[in-house]
Amino acid sequence: SQKCLFIRLTSMNIQRCWRTACGAVLLSTLITARLCGQEAAENTRTILKKEQPRYPALAQKMNVRGVVKLEVLVAPDGSVKSMSAKGGHPVLVDAAQEAIKHWKWQPEAHQTMETIEIRFFPN
Repeated sequence: SQKCLFIRLTSMNIQRCWRTACGAVLLSTLITARLCGQEAAENTRTILKKEQPRYPALAQKMNVRGVVKLEVLVAPDGSVKSMSAKGGHPVLVDAAQEAIKHWKWQPEAHQTMETIEIRFFPN
């Protein structure tokens, strides 16, 4: 009788410890994700001048639509230093890059990497 009670109490303690450990891991994961998300948001520069990309005639004829994702290296003065495509149809990528090279960001003390998504959907 005492042996059964001891086993039951030990089992309950193990379950309680397991739940506490899982909760601690979940909490630390959420805090880490939140902090990383805030860091990314703080690095985003304000766009001062935007040029809308033109929807290419070839893309219209082919009914090509979608999202172009670009990584843009912005110089300290706010101009585009370089960019690389990370996704999207090649016909749309060219149009997006042509527009973004004319964009201007808020000047800062250092260069930053900005991720831009341009959506192409015909009217």
